[in-house]
Amino acid sequence: MNTVSDIPERWSKASVYPDMWADPDEDPRNSDGVSPDGELATLQDYLTSYRLTLRMKCEGLSPEQLAHRSVPPSTMSLLGLVRHLAETERDWRNWILPGDPAPKLYGARDGDFEGAFAEQELVEGAFADLAREQAATDAALAEYPDLGARVGHEGSTVRELWVHRIEEYARHCGHADLLRECIDGRVGQ
Repeated sequence: MNTVSDIPERWSKASVYPDMWADPDEDPRNSDGVSPDGELATLQDYLTSYRLTLRMKCEGLSPEQLAHRSVPPSTMSLLGLVRHLAETERDWRNWILPGDPAPKLYGARDGDFEGAFAEQELVEGAFADLAREQAATDAALAEYPDLGARVGHEGSTVRELWVHRIEEYARHCGHADLLRECIDGRVGQ
C-alpha cells in the first residue's frame, strides 16, 4: 500500500498554461492555421492528435516506469496500453479485410497487458508494433474514401470504424493521464 511519501508531487513542463502538458510552441499536436476541411480530414486529424498524446505521455520514462501498474489490482500500464492499441489496430483491420484474421500479436486475451514487462527490447518492440499496425490499418482504410461505405464481415461503415478508433485512443489517453501522474507526478492535457 502506498504511503503519503510514495505519492509523487504534481508538476507540468508547461510554463505558458500550467494545466497543459507542454507549451504551445513545443506541442506537436498544435498546428498552425485553420482546422482541416472535410469530415475524413477532421477524423484523421483527431486520431493523429490522440496518437501523439499517447506517445507524449510515455516520453522520458524508463522501461520500469512504462511497465509500472499504478492502480493495483489493475494490470494496466502505459506499456500495456501501447501493446493493447497495437493489438486493437490489428483487430480493426481484421474486421475490414477478407479472409482469415491475422493472429493476435501478444497471445491470449489480456496478453497485451499481462506481458508488459520492464525490458528495453519489449518496450522498443511494442512501439514498433504500434507504428506498424497503425500504418497497416491506415492503409486498409485509405482504400475506402467513402465514409458511408459498408465494409468487412459485419458491414460496418467506414465512418464508424474511424470514430471507434478515435474513441478507443481518447479513452486510453485518459488512462494514460492518470497512469503518468501516478508514476512521476507530471500532469497536463
